[in-house]
Amino acid sequence: MQNNLNQTKNSLFSIIKRLWSHFEKKRKKQFVILFFIMIIASFAEVLSIGAVLPFLAVLSNPTKVFHNPILYSTFYYFKIKNAQEIILPFTILFGIAVVLSGFFRMLLLWVQTKISHKIGTDLSLSVYKKTLYQPYSVHVMRNSSELISGISNKVQSIIYSALLPILILISSIFLLLIIISALFFINSQIAILSMAGFSLIYIIIIKITKKRIATDSKKISIESNNVVKALQEGLGGIRDVLIDGTQKTYCEIYKKADLPLRNAQANVIIISGFPRFTIEALGMVLIAVLAYSMSLKINGLVMAIPTIGALALGSQRMLPILQQAYTSWISFKGAESSLIDALELLDQPLPDNSEDVKTKKLNFNLSICLKNISFKYTNSSPLVLNNLYISIEKGSKVGFIGSTGSGKSTLLDIIMGLLTPTTGKFLVDDIEINEFNCRSWQSNIAHVPQSIYLADSTIIENIAFGIPFDEIDIHKVYHSAKVAQIHEAIISMDKQYNTFVGERGVRLSGGQRQRIGIARAIYKNANVLVFDEATSALDNNTEKNVMNEIDNFSNDITILIVAHRLTTLSKCSKIFELSSGKIIKEGTYNEIIQN
Repeated sequence: MQNNLNQTKNSLFSIIKRLWSHFEKKRKKQFVILFFIMIIASFAEVLSIGAVLPFLAVLSNPTKVFHNPILYSTFYYFKIKNAQEIILPFTILFGIAVVLSGFFRMLLLWVQTKISHKIGTDLSLSVYKKTLYQPYSVHVMRNSSELISGISNKVQSIIYSALLPILILISSIFLLLIIISALFFINSQIAILSMAGFSLIYIIIIKITKKRIATDSKKISIESNNVVKALQEGLGGIRDVLIDGTQKTYCEIYKKADLPLRNAQANVIIISGFPRFTIEALGMVLIAVLAYSMSLKINGLVMAIPTIGALALGSQRMLPILQQAYTSWISFKGAESSLIDALELLDQPLPDNSEDVKTKKLNFNLSICLKNISFKYTNSSPLVLNNLYISIEKGSKVGFIGSTGSGKSTLLDIIMGLLTPTTGKFLVDDIEINEFNCRSWQSNIAHVPQSIYLADSTIIENIAFGIPFDEIDIHKVYHSAKVAQIHEAIISMDKQYNTFVGERGVRLSGGQRQRIGIARAIYKNANVLVFDEATSALDNNTEKNVMNEIDNFSNDITILIVAHRLTTLSKCSKIFELSSGKIIKEGTYNEIIQN
C-alpha cells in the first residue's frame, strides 16, 4: 500500500505539478509562449512533409500536375504556359517550407534551453535560500555533503533530467501527432502500422529496462552524495592527510563512490540510445517493402514515388522524434531519485521574516532568564540540559565552565536563539523568545566560536562579515581590530587589511583567526557578546590584553563567556559550572576557586 502511495507521489504528473508550484509567475508566462511556439513548430514540420508530395509529383510527372483543373487557373494567373515552368516555383515553395520548418525547430530549441536554464537558476537560488533559513536544529541533523550535492548536482538534474526532457517529450508528442496525421492522409494503413509497430517496440523496451533504470536512479542519487563527501573529507583534512600519508585511503574512498556513479550514469545512456538503430533499420525495411509492393502494379513505381518520398521524409522526421521522446523519458526516470531529493529541498518552508530587508532589534533593558530549561536533540536522545534556571542581568559579565559534554555550548545556542528549549521558557525582559521574535532577539547578539569560519577573501571583508563591500565602515574595522589585539599584526602584512586569508583562513595562525573572529563580533556593535572558547588559541599575554579591552566595554553590553581556563573568567560577575546538563556550582570567581 505504501509503495503504491509513493509511486503516485513520484509519478511524472505529480513531479511536474510539484515543480510547477515552485516556478515564478514570469516563468509560467514564458511557458505559455513556449507552448504556442511548439504548436507553430509542429505545423511547420507538417508543412515541410506535406510539401514533399506535390514537389515529387511535379518532378516525376509535371504534365499531369500542369493539367490539374484545380491548379490550372492558378498557373494561368501567374502566366505559366507549359508544364516545365511549374518545376521552379514548386522547388522554391518546397525550399521555403523546409527552411521555415528548420527555423521554428531552432527557435523552439533556443527558447526551451533558455527557459530551462533560467528556471534552473531560480530553483537553485530558492533551494540555497530555503536551506540557509532553516533552523539550526535542522542543520545539526544534516550532512553538509548531501546539502552541497543537492544544491549543486541534484538541482542541476532538474534542468537536464526534468525540464528539458519534459519539454522535449511534450514537443515530440505534438510533432508525432501532426506527422502521423499528415502521413495518415497519404497512406492510412502504412501510417497506422508503422506508428503502432515502432511504439510497441519502445513500450516493450521501457517495460524490460524499468527496474534497471530505477536501480541506477537510486544509485546515482546516493553515490553523488558520497562523491561530494569523499572530496570534502579528503580536502578538508588535508594537513592530517599529508602528515599521516593517507592519500591512498582517501583515493579509495573516492573511487568506491565515483565508480558506481559513473557505471549507473553509463547504463542510463546505453539504455536510452540502443533502440535507435533497431528502429531505423525497421523503418528503412518498411519503406523498401512498400516500394517493392507498389512497383508490382502497372505504372506503380511512377505513381508511388511521391507517396514513398513523403513516407520516407515523414519516417526520417518521425523516427528521431520517437527516439528523442524515448531518450527524454529514460533520462527523466534515470534522475528521478535525484530529482525527488531536489524537490524535497525546494519544499522546505521559509520563515515569515525571510523577505524582511532589516530586522528591528528586540528591546533588551533588564535581563535574560532561562526558566526550568531542558533540551534534547531528538525524542529518543538523552537530555543535554536538565531543568536549568539562570538569570542574567543586562550589562553583566557571566562565565560558564564545565567538562566537555556538560552542555555549555548547547546552553549558549539556546540563549542565541539557535535552539528551542524542549521544555521550559527562554525570556528576555519577560518576553518569551519564539519563532516569531527570535530573529529580532538575534539582532542583539554577536558570537565568537572556538573554531572561527573565515571566507577566502580579505581581512576587511572577514571582520565586516556579510556586509556588502561598499557599505563597510573602515574606521569601525580598525577600531574592532585594535580591541581584538590584531591591528598591529595586520599592518605588518604586505597588503595589510586587503590581505587574502585563504580558504578557512589557512594563511593565518590559529590565534590570528580567533582575534579576527573577536574583531568581527566587536564590529557588529551588539548588545550581547557570546565568547565560546574564543580565546583558547591565544597565548596568556594576548588573552589577558583582549579580556582587558573587553572589560572596558560599556556597562550596557552583556558578555557571556565559555572558557577552558578559569583565569579567563576572573573579571566575570558570576560564574556557572555545569556537569551533565545541570548547574553544580554558581558564584563569583573567588567563590568558585575557593570551593
